[in-house]
Amino acid sequence: MFDFPEALLLARIQFAFTVSFHFLFPAITIGLASYLAVLEGLWLKTGREHYMDLFRYWIKIFALVFGMGVVSGIVMSYQFGTNWAVFSDKAGPIIGPLMAYEVLTAFFLEAGFLGVMLFGMNRVGKKLHFMATLMVALGTFVSAFWILSVNSWMQTPAGYAMNANGQFISAGSWLAIIFNPSFPYRLVHTLSAAYLTTAFIVGAVGAWHLLKDNRNPRARLMFSMAMWMAAIVAPLQIVLGDMHGLNTLEHQPAKVMAMEGHYQSHPEGAPLILFGIPNSAENRVDYAIQIPKASSLILKHDANAPLAGLDSLPAADRPPVGIVFWAFRIMVGLGMLMALLGMLSLWARWRGNLHSWRGLHRFALVMGPSGLVAVLAGWITTEVGRQPWTIHGLLRTAESASPLAAPAVAASLMAFVVMYFAVFGAGVIYILKLMAKPPMQHEASPPNIPERAAGTTPVVALRPSVLTAD
Repeated sequence: MFDFPEALLLARIQFAFTVSFHFLFPAITIGLASYLAVLEGLWLKTGREHYMDLFRYWIKIFALVFGMGVVSGIVMSYQFGTNWAVFSDKAGPIIGPLMAYEVLTAFFLEAGFLGVMLFGMNRVGKKLHFMATLMVALGTFVSAFWILSVNSWMQTPAGYAMNANGQFISAGSWLAIIFNPSFPYRLVHTLSAAYLTTAFIVGAVGAWHLLKDNRNPRARLMFSMAMWMAAIVAPLQIVLGDMHGLNTLEHQPAKVMAMEGHYQSHPEGAPLILFGIPNSAENRVDYAIQIPKASSLILKHDANAPLAGLDSLPAADRPPVGIVFWAFRIMVGLGMLMALLGMLSLWARWRGNLHSWRGLHRFALVMGPSGLVAVLAGWITTEVGRQPWTIHGLLRTAESASPLAAPAVAASLMAFVVMYFAVFGAGVIYILKLMAKPPMQHEASPPNIPERAAGTTPVVALRPSVLTAD
C-alpha cells in the first residue's frame, strides 16, 4: 500500500537535501579553479613566489572540495531512477543527452587534467602544468553550462515536441533546447555567484590571518585579491540579478509574485514589500513594511504599471509563498552586504589601510560563508518558486514521482542525513583546519633528478613532511 502524499513530500525533501548539499561544492570549485589559474598565471608572468605559495595553499582545499562535489553529485543521479522514475521516463529523451554532453565534455576534461594539476608540478613543464590548470577551470565552466541548461529547460521549456508515448523529445533544434529563454540569464547569474562565493571565502581566510598577523605578505595578497573581486563583481551581480528577475517575470510570473509577496493584483502600481509575514490562508502579507509603487517601478520601470497577483492564478498553480518570499530576501540582503564590503574595501585602499583596518577584517571574516548562504537561498527561490511543476507548465511534481512507500523513502532520507553529516562534516572540519594555518613560504621545487642506473643506490630527498625516492 502506497502513502503517496507523504511519500511525495519525503521524496521532495530528500532531493532538496541532497541537491542543496551538492550545490555548495560546485559553487566553491567553479570559482576556486579560476582563482588557481589566475594565481599560477601571475606567477608565470611575474615570477613572484607569493603567487605560487598561495597556489599551493589553495590547491589542497580545492582537491578536497572537488572530491566531495563529485561524490555528492553521483548520489543525486540515482534518485531520478528510484524516486522520480516518471519524470525520468517522460523527460529522459531531452534531459539524458544534455547530461551525457556534460559527462563527455566537462567531466572528461576535468578528469583528464586534474591529476596533472594536482600532482604534476614537478613532473611536467610549467606551461603544460598551467594549461592543465586552465583546462580544469574550463571544465568547471562547461559542467555548469550543461547542468544549468538542463535546469533552465525545466524552468522555461523550449524546442520540444511530444511523442506518442507522452515523452518530451526534440522538435528538431537542440540549440533551442540548450539556449532556452532563461538559460543565458541563469548561467551568468550563477557563475558570478560562484566567483563571489569563492572571493568571500578567500577574503575571510585572508582576514583571519591578517587579524593574527597583518604583516604576513601572503595573507595581505590573498585578502587584496579577494576584495578586488568583491568590489567589482558584487555590484555587477546586482545588475545581473535584476536582468534575471525581469526574464523570470516574463516567463514565470507566478515565481515573481511569490518573491514579491503579491497575493493581490495591483492595477495602478504595486508596492515593494521589504519585510512581512506571508499569510497564505488569508492571501496577504501581515505586518508588511512596504514602499508604494516601487515594485512596479523596478519590474516594469513605470511606477503606475499594473502587476498581476497570485489571485489571478488557480490555487493549484501557486508556489509556496513563505519559502520563496524569505529565501529571496536572504539572497538580496546578503548581496547588498557583499556590495557594501566591496565598497568599504575600495575606501580602505584609498586611505591606505586595507591591511590594517581590523574592523574591515572582522566584517570580511563574518561574511566568509555569505556566498554559500546566498547561492543556497537563490537556488531555493528558483526551485521552490517553480512549484508545483517539475517542467514548468507541462509536468507537475505530483505527476513525476515513482509509486512510493513512505517508510522506504523516510528510511533512505534518514540514511542520507546521517551519512552526509558524518562524511561531509568530517571533510569540512578538515578543510577549516587547513584554512586556519597561515599561508607560508614553500621551499623551492627540487630540480629534476635523472633516473638512476640499474643497481645503484636510490637518491632520497627529504622535505618537510615529505619523503620521496627516485
